[in-house]
Amino acid sequence: MTTVAAYAAPAAKAPLERTTIERRPVGEFDVLIDIKFAGICHSDIHQVRDGWGRSIFPMVPGHEIAGVVAETGPGVTKFAVGDRVGVGCMVDSCRECENCLAGLEQYCLNGNVVTYNGRDKNGEPTYGGYSSQIVVDENFTLRIPDGLSLDVAAPLLCAGITTYSPLRHWNAGPGKKVAVLGMGGLGHMAVKIAHALGAEVTVLSQSLRKQDDGLRLGADHYYATGDAATFEKLRGTFDLILSTVSAPLQFDAFLSLLRTDGALVNVGAPEEPVSLNLFSLLGGRKTLAGSGIGGIRETQEMLDFCAEHGLGAEIELIGASEINDAYERVLESDVRYRFVIDTATI
Repeated sequence: MTTVAAYAAPAAKAPLERTTIERRPVGEFDVLIDIKFAGICHSDIHQVRDGWGRSIFPMVPGHEIAGVVAETGPGVTKFAVGDRVGVGCMVDSCRECENCLAGLEQYCLNGNVVTYNGRDKNGEPTYGGYSSQIVVDENFTLRIPDGLSLDVAAPLLCAGITTYSPLRHWNAGPGKKVAVLGMGGLGHMAVKIAHALGAEVTVLSQSLRKQDDGLRLGADHYYATGDAATFEKLRGTFDLILSTVSAPLQFDAFLSLLRTDGALVNVGAPEEPVSLNLFSLLGGRKTLAGSGIGGIRETQEMLDFCAEHGLGAEIELIGASEINDAYERVLESDVRYRFVIDTATI
């Protein structure tokens, strides 16, 4: 076992504080990664504050990890010392069920092993990227292309794949009208990716405060959902609405913006229950759906796509001592658009 520095929440709703954790020895098929940067995802806040329940403490958050391989196990064939790599939201799965065999490890029927706030196959708690090093199986390690700097690549390991996967699955591209609901850490990447895929992109945000940013990042249109006229003007417009919002929505209102056979896909996960009138789906054969992250193969595809199109995240780089303040700013939507921790400061 190796002792490494980390930032952890000792209990629900407690401030994160500097500590040390134990990392397992490098196994035959493992890589040891020197973490250089770790993104702060809204999911980190939900779990540190036990908003979704079943949190495990002490908790070291972080599933947007970018770094460099420091050591490899004797059986590793995919990576070498010095390679630029990333780790996303999962670090293992059963590898045997139909979903895993299809490259959909994120939907492992036996339950995948999440990067933090989970338990590995030995029952030990997993600790995430707010730390100096991590040991990961090579099959759950991603290669970060040279065209992406590590700091702006880190958020792609969650925000990037969480938006890329549904955009690809629901065929966002030329001739499709796509709306991105919410202009935050996930939403800004959804705008960039949907634009690069060739879709006509509209941002739906509470206000026009970030309109200039949205248009700069690739949106063709920008509307305020706080204006009732928006829902009249855009009724029946979109093939796909991707909701990145982590709060309950008035689903009936947003479903009215879909064309026949359109889909409203949720990647945000509110802590509270939601409701809707099923007639909002029946009239127009509409779909209300959800999407998780992507499998390992698709995540690598996303990284390669982003490198090809120059799609790094828009970030604010912070030191580890600023994590707790950053959490409060995320809750106030006061970040453009992803906080990334320089792990050299841990």
